[in-house]
Amino acid sequence: MSKIDNKRRQLCLAGGAAALGSLLLPNFVIASPFKSQASRSLSMCNLHTHEELETVYFNGKYYLKSELSKLNHLCRDFRRNESARMDRRLFDGLVNIQQALGHKGQVNIISGYRSPATNKMLQKKGGVATKSFHMKGQAIDFNLEGVSLSRVRTAALDLKLGGVGYYPRSNFIHIDTGPVRRW
Repeated sequence: MSKIDNKRRQLCLAGGAAALGSLLLPNFVIASPFKSQASRSLSMCNLHTHEELETVYFNGKYYLKSELSKLNHLCRDFRRNESARMDRRLFDGLVNIQQALGHKGQVNIISGYRSPATNKMLQKKGGVATKSFHMKGQAIDFNLEGVSLSRVRTAALDLKLGGVGYYPRSNFIHIDTGPVRRW
């Protein structure tokens, strides 16, 4: 075997080991919109179920599984009582938006996870995407208590996390972790 083939094999093994290692540490900080590693907390209210949650979901080094589970439950499809694993970058995005606006109140959740059955039902009423990021746990519709929707939209756009939808008639902002876009 040549030295080049041996080097190539070592490089492939090292890359595979790094990929495997990243899977073994799923709670470690990866691709967060935050530069600092301070703890992160949220105070949230689901406007449909009237459930409230105050949580520290990131301790400065690790995401806390039990707290993420509580957030997933709060953001569940209330129509079918189904939860899904929400993309934790959404929660980081909400915290980042609050920090940018100096907001210390609650985040009001209108819609988080949406089951395919609920999404299909809402499509009949119009204004709901066929392949909604809500069905993947990658989108959240919300407003911030006491903050104008236009200011929230600006902060969300500045974040460049993914998609940002502005719905002033329905009083919410949509953010998702898909491609960066706006509507």
